[in-house]
Amino acid sequence: MSPIIRSEEGERQAIFDAARFMQVAARTAPKAYGINDIFTLIVYGEEKNAIAKVMEEIAEERKIDLFKRDAKNVRDSEAVFLIGVKGDKSTGLNCGACGYKDCKEFDGMEKRSGHDFKGPTCIFKAINFGIAIGSAVKIASILNIDNRVMYRVGTAAMKMNLIPDATIILGIPLSARGKNIYFDRIWPITSK
Repeated sequence: MSPIIRSEEGERQAIFDAARFMQVAARTAPKAYGINDIFTLIVYGEEKNAIAKVMEEIAEERKIDLFKRDAKNVRDSEAVFLIGVKGDKSTGLNCGACGYKDCKEFDGMEKRSGHDFKGPTCIFKAINFGIAIGSAVKIASILNIDNRVMYRVGTAAMKMNLIPDATIILGIPLSARGKNIYFDRIWPITSK
């Protein structure tokens, strides 16, 4: 091991360290009844580029250029933090926000794959998911790691079955550049 750590090497390692702290933040984020149905995965290298490739394939299939734009962000990132939730089982609160009479009815309903994710989803699992995402990106922000929560990355991750137990996945690409690559992106928008 060299006694010198150059910028690129140190920044790359910092991104991976931050991603590990993001996993801890997602795990320890407060959850209804303390039920933890949150899953995380750090993806880099060939696997990260495979996500970008699937995003490009989806762009072609659906004629949605924004998948291509976001795929470029994935390719240009050092790593991608994937976060998912298993939202197809209730917490037992019987709130009815899912549209069913009670949790027993919700749990008994057939769960189906939609266009990108599986549902229906328990509202408290969705809330837990949002809190975990917020906790994870807060850590990245505190550590000055550029990031952006991306729906389309999660769509590809679901298609690839990267987190098998998850019914919803979102992706958070991570980078450290002179300018945040996830904002002020110029791209011709030709579809919704």
